Amino acid sequence: MEAKTKTIESFKTHAKDTGSADVQVALLTHRINHLTEHLQTAKKDHSSRRGLLMMVSQRRRLLDYLQTTDVTRYQAVTKKLKLRK
Repeated sequence: MEAKTKTIESFKTHAKDTGSADVQVALLTHRINHLTEHLQTAKKDHSSRRGLLMMVSQRRRLLDYLQTTDVTRYQAVTKKLKLRK
């Protein structure tokens, strides 16, 4: 829970922001990284793998939305999360 609030604090756009695309992308990235570590050891956990793929596609859609609406926010988020090289 601490990691979630810390992530929200670092990516929020205004004081009461908990659901902007920036925050959602950051939270999804955190969950994706955690689940990827789990799947390294649990090779046959197919239901978690399906959930991972759904989270990755949701993050992709949010990033596409950010890129079309506000390119500077998109670049800032991807740079901060190290999603693009």
